[in-house]
Amino acid sequence: MRWAAILAAAWFAAGAAQAQTLVKAKVDGGVLVGEATDKAHVFRNIPFAAPPVGKLRWAPPQPAAKWTGERDATKNGPSCPQPMNANGSPNTGGANGPVSEDCLQLNVFAPKGAKAAPVMVWIHGGSHRTGAGWVYDGSNFARDGIVLVSINYRLGALGYFAHPALTKDDGAAPTGNFGLMDQIAALQWVKRNAPAFGGDPNNVTVFGESAGGMSTLALLATPKARGLYRKAIVQSGGGWFPPVALAAKEQAGAAALDATTAEALRAVPVETLVAIGGTYGPFVDGKLMTETPSQALARRTFDDVPLIIGSNSGEDSLMGPGPPTAAQLAMIPAAARVVYKDEAAQGDETLARAVFTDRFMGGPARWVAEQASGGKPAWLYHFSYVGSRFRPAVKTAAHAAEIQYVFEYWGRRTPMSLVSEDDKAMASLMHACWVSFAKSSAPTCGAEAWPAYDPKADRLMEFGAPSGVRSHFRKPQLDLQQAAALPTLALPK
Repeated sequence: MRWAAILAAAWFAAGAAQAQTLVKAKVDGGVLVGEATDKAHVFRNIPFAAPPVGKLRWAPPQPAAKWTGERDATKNGPSCPQPMNANGSPNTGGANGPVSEDCLQLNVFAPKGAKAAPVMVWIHGGSHRTGAGWVYDGSNFARDGIVLVSINYRLGALGYFAHPALTKDDGAAPTGNFGLMDQIAALQWVKRNAPAFGGDPNNVTVFGESAGGMSTLALLATPKARGLYRKAIVQSGGGWFPPVALAAKEQAGAAALDATTAEALRAVPVETLVAIGGTYGPFVDGKLMTETPSQALARRTFDDVPLIIGSNSGEDSLMGPGPPTAAQLAMIPAAARVVYKDEAAQGDETLARAVFTDRFMGGPARWVAEQASGGKPAWLYHFSYVGSRFRPAVKTAAHAAEIQYVFEYWGRRTPMSLVSEDDKAMASLMHACWVSFAKSSAPTCGAEAWPAYDPKADRLMEFGAPSGVRSHFRKPQLDLQQAAALPTLALPK
């Protein structure tokens, strides 16, 4: 019986190997060998920049080396260094498995036989500290005629770190925003190589969620990224960014790592760098980024492209479980107990969570849509749909809950047996909105037209139960948050 089982397993493995259909694509680095699935031609672990190791740690991304022969592109590459769960389960960014500083790679899901297809470039979230491009399956975008590209970028102290010794060593080159530089390098790679997968390099949509949404806003405020995309989608990416300058980041870096030379810093073990806590993300370094996205919007220097932006009803999931902290309670404006009358009646925790959701996501999204609406059209959304498997215990849509509906893909941790027909219908609707936007620069989807944002009409699309257009959504609450936030952003008068 033991030998029969071994032979059966060997036969099954051989059959599976024979069933795999390989496809090729020639990019500027060489020939890739990917896999043809029932929905897409999939190419994984494609280097878009040189490994950022040794002297290239904390340096702008450099061109990837060309290869000879054919490169296997059927397997996922490593995630960038980040905190991982000891038991091997996915972390808060959905990543598990191997990590490596040699992580600047991307994945492509291409329609079969595509010619001049729209391209969408996905920037993953994870607080600029966790996550990976390979976590997301773009097959259903490819099924619907989109070339979907998911990317990695440097994270944590490897991605957003400044130090006086590095600034001195970098000279005229920009420093600090290495993760943002990686994203620009990936977009440059897509611009050069999209035709190899049947994509149109002149019809690229950049989109992301959470840290990916913040990154998308940063790209729109960064001149070096201009011309690499034609439209953008921001999912729970905020929009109100207090200015943080290079000097402050240098001070934080010097406090975290006591070193006097760039050489000594680049010799620090990667495990030490991963463990450094703090807040990460794009900041004003004075060279690559000369202003925050908020300032760029106010000054009208923000890139004028069609834009979708929105947030979820339960963004307070970012606060974590349990009662709010003293700092979170201190963020409640005095007038909130009047404006948030219903929430205040339920207690400080309910009030604090409502204020958090509006202050960090809902209010900024509306303000960005308003600022952007003076140029190319912008569309505002609110996602409140709660998956059937979470009801009735869960009342609001947590941070990142919309991603599986956008991708129409339920991920590695959700069995299809738990996905209801209502869930599938919501995914079909939201996915169709994103696809139509990539194809036509307008979200034409669903039974009710989604109007472009007009500050006077103040209308948004709610993806919920039911979905539909809402006017003056939470206007008193968002107005209060806006009045409190804008003076903190160093906006031009």
